[in-house]
Amino acid sequence: MDGGPRVPEQRHPGTPANPAESAALSFGVLGPVRAWRGGEPLATGSPQQRALLAALLLRDGRTATAPELIDALWGEQPPSQALAALRTYASRLRKILDPGVLVSESGGYAVRLPGDGALDLDAAQDLAARAEKARNSGDLCRARDLLRRALALWDGEVLAGVPGPYAQAQRARLEEWRLQLLENRLDMDLEQGCHAEAVSELTALTAAHPLRERLRELLMLALYRSGRQAEALAVYADTRRLLADELGVDPRPGLQELQQRVLRADPTLAETSAPAAETAVTTVRPAQLPATVPDFTGRAAFVRELRDVLSSASGDGPAGRVMAVSALAGIGGVGKTTLAVHVAHLARAAFPDGQLYVDLQGAGARAAEPETVLGSFLRALGTADSAVPDSLEERAALYRSVLDGRRVLVVLDNARDAAQVRPLLPGTEGCAALVTSRVRMVDLAGAHLVDLDVMSPEEALALFTRIVGEERVASEREAALDVVGACGFLPLAIRIAASRLAARRTWTVSVLAAKLADERRRLDELQAGDLAVKATFELGYGQLEPAQARAFRLLGLADGPDISLAAAAAVLDLPVEDTEDLLESLVDTSLLESAAPGRYRFHDLVRLYARACAERDEHPPSERGAALSRLLDFYLATAAGIYAMERPGDRLVDHLEPTKHQGLRFAEGATALDWLYTEGASLLACVRQSVHTDRLRRAVDLLWAAKDLAESGANSRQYEATAGAACEAARARGDHRTEGRARATLTNVLLVSGRIRQAEEEARIAMERAASAQDLAAGSWAANDRGLIALHQRRYADGKVFFDQAIRGFSEAGNRAGEATTSFNLSRAHLAMGNIGKAVDIARDGLALLAELGRTMRLANGHYALGMALTQAGRHAEALGQFNDALTVFVGHRQRLWEGTTHFRIAETHLAAHRAAQAAQHAEQALAVGCIGGERMRGNVLTLLGRALSTLGQVDRARACWLEALKLYEENDAPEADDVRALLTPVDAA
Repeated sequence: MDGGPRVPEQRHPGTPANPAESAALSFGVLGPVRAWRGGEPLATGSPQQRALLAALLLRDGRTATAPELIDALWGEQPPSQALAALRTYASRLRKILDPGVLVSESGGYAVRLPGDGALDLDAAQDLAARAEKARNSGDLCRARDLLRRALALWDGEVLAGVPGPYAQAQRARLEEWRLQLLENRLDMDLEQGCHAEAVSELTALTAAHPLRERLRELLMLALYRSGRQAEALAVYADTRRLLADELGVDPRPGLQELQQRVLRADPTLAETSAPAAETAVTTVRPAQLPATVPDFTGRAAFVRELRDVLSSASGDGPAGRVMAVSALAGIGGVGKTTLAVHVAHLARAAFPDGQLYVDLQGAGARAAEPETVLGSFLRALGTADSAVPDSLEERAALYRSVLDGRRVLVVLDNARDAAQVRPLLPGTEGCAALVTSRVRMVDLAGAHLVDLDVMSPEEALALFTRIVGEERVASEREAALDVVGACGFLPLAIRIAASRLAARRTWTVSVLAAKLADERRRLDELQAGDLAVKATFELGYGQLEPAQARAFRLLGLADGPDISLAAAAAVLDLPVEDTEDLLESLVDTSLLESAAPGRYRFHDLVRLYARACAERDEHPPSERGAALSRLLDFYLATAAGIYAMERPGDRLVDHLEPTKHQGLRFAEGATALDWLYTEGASLLACVRQSVHTDRLRRAVDLLWAAKDLAESGANSRQYEATAGAACEAARARGDHRTEGRARATLTNVLLVSGRIRQAEEEARIAMERAASAQDLAAGSWAANDRGLIALHQRRYADGKVFFDQAIRGFSEAGNRAGEATTSFNLSRAHLAMGNIGKAVDIARDGLALLAELGRTMRLANGHYALGMALTQAGRHAEALGQFNDALTVFVGHRQRLWEGTTHFRIAETHLAAHRAAQAAQHAEQALAVGCIGGERMRGNVLTLLGRALSTLGQVDRARACWLEALKLYEENDAPEADDVRALLTPVDAA
């Protein structure tokens, strides 16, 4: 949490932080001059009265004389009764404000603000100062956030409506300061790689402030980092021409230098901020510690974290001299011992009185007894055998006494649990303990817990390279990445694989990668000498209780990056509460990871081991398939419920395969969508895992019920691959009903990505298969999709025929929501054929029908279609209202691609209304967000952006946009290519 003063909200700058200050006064000047008491607005009087209040507020509590105030309000031509008027204004303000706020002093006046943050300008200055401090310290994320909060305090024109020369001067000063803050924030946006998002904002700002070169410079950099080099250069050309025409000058040297760097594609232009280099750590001499591995690699953050904890015990850190305990937990083979020993060697100089080490053998069948370990430690510390007591309690007491006043580091490796560790802790200031275990020691009081994860891909490749040799890896880098990926970035597995390769000079890295590619053989391949990944996992599995072992085996069967608690309960066929207890116990043993609250995941190699255990130990064997069937039922029932919630009146859910699990139920749409997008990857993995089983029909129905995953763009690639696999599986079985539905889902995702020809073929087959299977639901949606395809191909009459066919099918099936949705597309067909009035009427009728069924996401499609028709009708204000309604719904339902497409339509409307700057801004937002229709739609957006920029006089940048659009159209064989060629011809001629 930040320790600075609370920043007030935009419209209530002085809103108090606690109820006791509920009547506090607050003021605003970064907009109209306003005052509030406890959040309630106060009447601040006439423009001159507000001018007086502003002049006093902007003096930071200093007294202003009467002549100064008269000059501020009226300038060189004050009225004859200016002094009397000034006193009247002051008297009226004093009645409005609290006693003691407006005071008379030395023939003048002053405002004494009631507290920090009472004036929005003060709050903005404080935020800006803190942002500068954060930036200087390298914390760009915090600096950006502080600047955003500062800029949010502006509410329109500064001192809006306030007369007088003083107000005018302050207005110009504060606007210039706002632009500087904005430039600083945008500069930091680019430093952190947010260039695509910045382009839209910078396009609008350069249109509003065409002569501000810093904004142009930032726009060039943002465009270049977005892969739009030609546009970046065009910005410079437009700027040079504008400055020459308006001011008769050349661009400043910084802008010229940037242009040259863009021309030569200077690689440093693409660089964003990076963390500071880590401080090197010097090695120290060993004591009782095992030797550290010579090829220790990576783990820099963990090394730094553990050294900081150890320094607190040695007296070097801010915490002073205390007994520090760090407990490292992680799965077998993750490198806990290696890391602990490495850190212990580095910290040896801080513990000059010795380092103790013991392997507690906690993962084995016979863990070391604490009294035995204490006897060994006491002897190592100089205690004679005859002086070592017999009982555990006496040995522990003597151990702590011997360590008193000493600075000793104790490494307790491979601990079973906290009970085994407690007697072995020094308990003395200046000493420290490093504990490693497969169990998270949440019950070890005062311990600093560290969960050790697998290596990063870079660290893993570096370790592999150090063992195998730079020469062998450099020539087969991709294969090496495949190897460490197959090892799940687990250090033990990487060490085994690298050691096998290093011992076989005739093998290439590709040979090893091919051996590890077979998942069923992977664990057998990962053994060398007395090292074996499988044996490491076997130790942990062998200590599980029967219920834990069953949960471990069955959960390992499910594909997907992770699994939710509710889904795991379905797999195990247990209540959620019992499932959570089992899963948390597996987390404590490090055989399972807690990905987030209520979500769990396996390491890749642990999952393979769990599946091997399921094949070996699960009885009867049919329970494996039953567990996955329960998972699929859970996903299908839940997704179908969300589909019905989002689309009241849509009868699709009545035609899905039945399930034995009732699924989850949600009280509100936002929570339901949270579930769908969170579960997206795991849900699609479940479908893929089911397509070659007797669960195929349910899998395809789940794909259909979760179609929002494709339309939002959140999981489009995974969705497409899954739909393709489902199509092939259904075709191979000759199941026309399932194939028709699978191809309908594939058509949908192809339309989203703009691949029209592929979509046309899939939709045609989907209609044929649906007709063969008499599947009215799939046939109607396929007809709707074929109509959309016809619109893309400018076959508008054909599109109308398909839409009419779809509407008849939906009507026969009683699917009124489907009728309404298709009617919006029918409206677009009439619009394309010039029947504007009919298009408006059809869209309105569809909206009325959906409103009757219930306000849902599909209502946004109606607003979108009606907005297009109204734009063509020249009713631009109404059209923008419809698009804004659509945008609100799309954003609320996280339909990002529809959000971008709506921005494109808003840009079209603004351009039709001759508002080129607003059109360019919304077009840039569409480019940043993305649109339904993929690269082809991107071409449409670039074409429109070019038209807007051309209108604004930015001809070179407009041409760059059109050239890029033409390339996209030609790559997609789109008819729009001719349109953009016609735009380019007059530009080239000029």
